[in-house]
Amino acid sequence: KKGPKGSRAKVISELRLREVQKQAEHRRNDSTQNYRSPTSSPSSTGSEGLLTLELINGCMEFFFAQMYPTMPIMHKEQIWKLVADMDTSVEAYCLLCSFAAFMLIQPGIEMKAGQTLKSLASANPNVFLGTAFLDDALRHRKRYDYIEKPSVNAVITSFFLFGCCFGLNKHNTAWYHLREATTLAQIIGMQDESTYSTGDPVDVTSRRRLFWLLFVTERAYALQKHRPLTLHATIGLPTAQGDSSNTLAGFIHLVNVYRPFDDSFVGLWNKSRQDCSTLWLAHLQKQLTDALPTHLEVKETQEADLRTSQHWLRTMVWQLSITNGYLSSTSPDSSMTFGYPIEIARDLVTDTGRLSQRSMEVHGIGLIEKIFDVACTLVDVMSCVPIESRNTELGPQDYLNHLIRLISTLRGGDSRYLPLIMTKIRDTLPSVAATLHQPLPNIKLEKSGEDLQDSTASSNSSSPYSTPPFLHYYPLS
Repeated sequence: KKGPKGSRAKVISELRLREVQKQAEHRRNDSTQNYRSPTSSPSSTGSEGLLTLELINGCMEFFFAQMYPTMPIMHKEQIWKLVADMDTSVEAYCLLCSFAAFMLIQPGIEMKAGQTLKSLASANPNVFLGTAFLDDALRHRKRYDYIEKPSVNAVITSFFLFGCCFGLNKHNTAWYHLREATTLAQIIGMQDESTYSTGDPVDVTSRRRLFWLLFVTERAYALQKHRPLTLHATIGLPTAQGDSSNTLAGFIHLVNVYRPFDDSFVGLWNKSRQDCSTLWLAHLQKQLTDALPTHLEVKETQEADLRTSQHWLRTMVWQLSITNGYLSSTSPDSSMTFGYPIEIARDLVTDTGRLSQRSMEVHGIGLIEKIFDVACTLVDVMSCVPIESRNTELGPQDYLNHLIRLISTLRGGDSRYLPLIMTKIRDTLPSVAATLHQPLPNIKLEKSGEDLQDSTASSNSSSPYSTPPFLHYYPLS
């Protein structure tokens, strides 16, 4: 292949980035480097003068250090090109505003002392400034026709707007922007493999990754909020163009975890079809169990997303199984028994116990909601399935205690999800409610499937339910 290789290529890339930065800086007359909205548009919003080079740098540093492995859809040179164009391009300005808003609201980046965020007099400066950027992006986006003449940047902007609204708990608006992103992607042909045959290799790779990120996001949101799908696995998986193989491996793992959840499953989930079977559901559970290797050679932030998503999806399949009456207290397959969520909770506790808090928090409120769903299902099972007490081993109540402490510790969980899960426990398991929040024993959790199967079998053999019990879930409103 032509072109510079190794360290020489890296030096050239850095020089190009510096040149773009210099061009951007020279186009500013403001000595404080304040980046305002495009000159063709009035700038009378709450974010005027706040989109500084310093803030953009802070967002970029955090994004590429922490979030890029799970969202490998932009590269640094692309962002600096947007900075250079933002005075004359409303589209560039809107994308940068939505990017900054997303970074402030969803992962909640911590800006260094002296940066713009610290100067805001607000109880929650991240939300305050992020909402200002969000509003500014939406206002200026009305000034150009991104629908009739869509672009990849328009798709990315819609995706970031979705992430902002999701983090702000505005789910109707979030769904609108996610559907907008997938629709624009289809208009420009991102679902068609032939559209990736020409163009700059880096841009082509970014577009392919963007399609698969939308593919994954749409499936997660469809299950969380009972929505339909629009994208399907119609193109090839991305390559490691410009990235380490480990970074891309984690992203492809994420795609493969969600890939089995097609129109058939979502149709059953949304009750628009009824043609499932015990064999099909058991096979889906096996696919999920086998989707990830025991030891993942990926970034810690990727592992946090992968493991949590895997166990959450196992819970969703179990919920579909019990809703359709396919579980049995005597099934030889533990995934088709009433006690399976105990095994899922144990695995989630084991996996999250190896992860740092920060690696989980960068995924925002979406990861906490998945943990919350697993905890709610565990509570329902504990109220219905007899649990065999073992003094020397951790049990369901220990797992529940750990999950509750996790929800209360992760940023945003204590205010939104902790009250819901505690109310559910008080209503469903009043005897357990008084014992929660005790320190979790410092015991190394090991996945011993054989021991768990014995425990589950003994519990299920005495289950009084010949038909699935009614499980009540508290709405997130």
